[in-house]
Amino acid sequence: MQPRRMLDPGLGGYETFHADAFEWLSHADPRSIHAVVTDPPYGLLEYQPKELAKLKAGRGGVWRLPPSFDGARRSPLPRFTVLKPGDHARLRAFFSRFAELLMPVLVPGAHVFIATNPLVSHFVYEPFIAAGFEKRGEIIRVVKTLRGGDRPKNAHDEFPEVTVMPRSCWEPWGLFRKPCEGRVQDNLRTWKTGGLRRPSTHEPFRDLIRASPARGEERRIAPHPSLKPQALLRPLVRASLPLGEGVILDPFMGSGSTIAAACACGLQAVGIEANADYFRLAQRAIPLLAELPDQRLAGTRHAGSERL
Repeated sequence: MQPRRMLDPGLGGYETFHADAFEWLSHADPRSIHAVVTDPPYGLLEYQPKELAKLKAGRGGVWRLPPSFDGARRSPLPRFTVLKPGDHARLRAFFSRFAELLMPVLVPGAHVFIATNPLVSHFVYEPFIAAGFEKRGEIIRVVKTLRGGDRPKNAHDEFPEVTVMPRSCWEPWGLFRKPCEGRVQDNLRTWKTGGLRRPSTHEPFRDLIRASPARGEERRIAPHPSLKPQALLRPLVRASLPLGEGVILDPFMGSGSTIAAACACGLQAVGIEANADYFRLAQRAIPLLAELPDQRLAGTRHAGSERL
């Protein structure tokens, strides 16, 4: 494990570890983490050295390389449709192990926000429920991507009115909670957890967020293939600690965008990353992402006052 690195306490402190997430969790102190916000490697294949080499070479592999669209070059996307039954079994086993290791590390009432995809979300939700977590709903991120919507491969002209899969316009985030000790109010008094922080006393936290893909300065700072925008992550990390107290964990931190969001909100966070290149990227990117102007009003909208 690498030594921790702390940001200016005025922005919120953080620790980062170059380590395997499961190994770290197996040695973490019980009841030491108050929330989790993370985007795991769902395909399990896409971040293997072989697939990363293909991505860098522009040959694709598991990674789909979308064509330019409206004059803009799109970022690569992992293709979950290439997963085979054996991959599905490994995926389920991965999240079973993750949920089992995570449960004792969390305080009672801690929430887990976990990014997923409509094609594979059941491989996450079922193991988490089996491990004893309560499913508290889903956060729906409304986002336009180039995933899906294609005509049959090599038969575009023959079947011009056919789409193989619907064009994806949303991203689900599973929301789970470790059971509270007693009532929510009792858990809040003892552990500072059990609920979600409201944007204001007059507005509840809602389960629909509109957030465009990370572009421009964010992607220049943190060129990670699965980079999530600060406009999405800052509302999530803020909501995860109902009283603004405690430690947020991202066990698959990538370029550190979740850790940066926590720092920007003045919250404590811990990030773990096994890939050495991404760990070094996170060391550079976290302070820079945290210092970006607040993107919530410009890039994110909570549904409620608008018609859907």
